[in-house]
Amino acid sequence: MALLGADAAKDRLRAKGPIARRSVFFPPAVVSVPAAIVAAALLLPLIYLILKTLGAGAETMELLVRISTLKILLRTCLLALAVTGGSIALAVPLAWLTVRTDLPLKGVLSVLTVLPLVIPSYVGGYVVVTALGPRGMLQQMLAGPFGIERLPEIYGFPGAFLTLTFLSYPYVLLSTRAALWGLDPVLEDASRSLGQGAWTTFRRVLFPQLRPAIAAGGLLVGLYTLSDFGAVSLLRFDTFTRVIYTQYQTSFDRTQAAALSMVLVALALLILSIEAVTRGSAKYYQSTSGSARPAIRVKLGAWRWPTLCCCGLLVLASVVMPLSVLGYWFVRGIAVGEPARLVWGPMMNSLYVSGLAALVATAAALPVVILSVRYPGFLTGLLERISYLGFAVPGIVVALALVFFGANFATPVYQSLVLLIFAYVLLFLPTALGVLRASLLQVSPGVEEVARSLGQRPHQVLATITLPLMRPGLLAGIALVFLVTMKELPATLILGPIGFKTLATSIWSAADEAFFARAAAPALLLILITSIPAIFLTRRERGLER
Repeated sequence: MALLGADAAKDRLRAKGPIARRSVFFPPAVVSVPAAIVAAALLLPLIYLILKTLGAGAETMELLVRISTLKILLRTCLLALAVTGGSIALAVPLAWLTVRTDLPLKGVLSVLTVLPLVIPSYVGGYVVVTALGPRGMLQQMLAGPFGIERLPEIYGFPGAFLTLTFLSYPYVLLSTRAALWGLDPVLEDASRSLGQGAWTTFRRVLFPQLRPAIAAGGLLVGLYTLSDFGAVSLLRFDTFTRVIYTQYQTSFDRTQAAALSMVLVALALLILSIEAVTRGSAKYYQSTSGSARPAIRVKLGAWRWPTLCCCGLLVLASVVMPLSVLGYWFVRGIAVGEPARLVWGPMMNSLYVSGLAALVATAAALPVVILSVRYPGFLTGLLERISYLGFAVPGIVVALALVFFGANFATPVYQSLVLLIFAYVLLFLPTALGVLRASLLQVSPGVEEVARSLGQRPHQVLATITLPLMRPGLLAGIALVFLVTMKELPATLILGPIGFKTLATSIWSAADEAFFARAAAPALLLILITSIPAIFLTRRERGLER
């Protein structure tokens, strides 16, 4: 019926002449104008880097071609590839298990497996060092019964890989799970009716349809790994972000750091190009009205409880262990007289700025997604690629770029919450972009064409047709931006108004001074607060299942 409606709409458009046809193939102002504003804003950090790099001398150019710089580049690429691959390997099976099977405790697992997103990387790195270090908590537990005096080194690549993989796999999990809820189960049922098993159906039918969501989540993981500073610093693994931060801290002239940041931007562009090839040009919406019934749950049979144990081990490593270490330091601090600093003021500040950033970033990502999906072309593809750069550039670089522009060209908003939220949008707009794109790909353009042929204006089609059908992606985008904003640190430290503290800055200031017991309370509170949108998101998903 949807296909017949779309064909009828096209016939009516042809009858109305070239002006009507042009409105279908050219983006309306309600989309193109906001997208142009977003593009201009996203270019600010890049312009700053270009201006700084153009002023670089011969010494800076020599820095870029040194063997040590090339080694750091290789380390950065290796870590990004490994973390992305590990995250996909964990998230895709987990998404399928929690959506399409009869796995026990799916509702609980759906919440717990998202919680690693709320743990800051510097907290995760500290937990790994404290628990799994050569003389950490695990070694102390094994020393008595087994006489183990020292564990293997966790510093370097192994520790950075484990920390970032367990903290970032939910990016792939959420986008894949949102895509699974929106897929029509007819193809899977047809595969099973032809005698294909669950694994063959997943590999040959389901996985190709999930490719855009997996690619979007993997892209976020790769860019997140490129821009991370906390975990790699604590685990002593040199990547570009650590070198750039050192240049900013130790040199009054920041030209070399800007030049190194441009290399990181080029690396991000390479990752974006790979993702575009992986994504392909296939259509993922259904061309008919589809089936209103939910997908048939795959019965795991004898594998139910072993699979549940494997999922439990993942939750144990990514959620229970960090919470246990933080709880240990919290109790230890109380025992030695450290007051429980729940810092209500920073908590309210975190909720306020994170909520605003989530709404603004998702709204800003929407026109970019509509242009790239509904009106593909060179310019729209370039706009989409530019939108992802904020996630690849370290937060300190974006913050200092905005300090430069704010102090010179936007004095009224300098050192205000407006500039801070603007920085959050630049940094985390890609977080919403990926899931929104995967969601819009599942909305048939024929439905929108029918609405336009019936006299609906572009903004009316967007409000009454497109946005309601994209609801799972919109909710996932808002939740993701809120989660990552709550734990963001460098931009908050640099751009926050004087005296403005968040939970993230409270944790960092205490941990930086080695007051780990004092840092435990705000860290636990941050995790508790950010678990609320995760629970809300999974409940909405369960509603879609019913």
